Amino acid sequence: MNKTQLQVYYMDLHIHLGRTLKNAPVKITASNRMNVDSVIEEAIFHKGMDVIGLIDCLSPLVLNELEDYIQQGRAIELQEGGLLVDGKLTIILGAEIEVYDQNCKGPIHVLCYFPSLKSMRSFSNWCRMYIKNITLSTQRIYISAKILQQRVKDGGGWFIPAHVFTPFKSVYGKGVDTYMEEVFEIKQIDAVELGLSSDTHMARTLPELDPFPFLTNSDAHSVKMIAREHQVILCKEPSFIELGKVLQTKNERKILKNVGLSPKLVKYYQTVCDFCIGSENKCDDHERNSVVKGVSDRVQELSSKQNGKNMINIHRPTYLHQAPLEMIPSVGPKTIQDLISRFGSEMKVLHEVPSSKLKEVVSNSAVEKIDLMRKGKLHIRPGGGGVKGKIL
Repeated sequence: MNKTQLQVYYMDLHIHLGRTLKNAPVKITASNRMNVDSVIEEAIFHKGMDVIGLIDCLSPLVLNELEDYIQQGRAIELQEGGLLVDGKLTIILGAEIEVYDQNCKGPIHVLCYFPSLKSMRSFSNWCRMYIKNITLSTQRIYISAKILQQRVKDGGGWFIPAHVFTPFKSVYGKGVDTYMEEVFEIKQIDAVELGLSSDTHMARTLPELDPFPFLTNSDAHSVKMIAREHQVILCKEPSFIELGKVLQTKNERKILKNVGLSPKLVKYYQTVCDFCIGSENKCDDHERNSVVKGVSDRVQELSSKQNGKNMINIHRPTYLHQAPLEMIPSVGPKTIQDLISRFGSEMKVLHEVPSSKLKEVVSNSAVEKIDLMRKGKLHIRPGGGGVKGKIL
């Protein structure tokens, strides 16, 4: 494969739908404004994404709407997998499922992706036997994790543990004591999703994670949060088969860059108790109060427990700490609209447009903040215990 045939694309594989176009509930905790139309519009015309994963496609209601897109001529199924919408955006069909089998200490969220509407509908019909309400997203499945993994692989899908360090409903957060292999068949994992509260620097200290590519996805529950975390990838075209090659770093396809929030901005970065939540001054004795263990401490604990010889020097893509324009001080709604109108999309503003060009549109203070963000040097007050960090 000649390198000139490979192209750069922007990808976010974890986006939720709050409602169908007919206002039926899909993901209860997602915004009611998150429907197929609004997600596609934001992804194409504001964010400038090339690939998104709709993670609620286990619901027959969502599959029906995507089939309607095909009937209306707005979408086509790609021969190599995925749904091309309006000739601009590839949708990868995904499902987030909650697993809690006898080997779990607590519930675990996993991501399952399939190449076609047919294969996803077959998977949905199979899951219907083990899920109480198949029309809602992220429901608990009453079956073991390994049986679920085998069904995904039999259907030609990808199996990816979701936001693996989040204190609640993740494999390392509540699911297992030390190793993913306590609940999963390791050889049937295609990648791990780091989640908002961790980055490559943290995750690469765990030997168990050495074999897996790291994904950074937004887990967007509202429209503006689409692509707050994403990948910059290199492949021939944004299709299911090509993206599989990206995950395998095959034939020069690869993740060029993981882009995500600084973990310090997220609600569960540091360990805090009831007393010190939201306080500038943290107490010295969390044990006196109700404690939520921070991801930073949990990662250190896991690294110590795994105590193996990891391959920390293996090559990993650059992890770039960024934030959506909405989160940056001095960058308000009008500024964002001016930037997108001038340069085409948020991805172009974040990654491609020189600072000298940005200054033609917005104030020097806004450009200064964007420059600091591009360098990963924003000043941040760390979050914890359910309270988000803050860009200062």
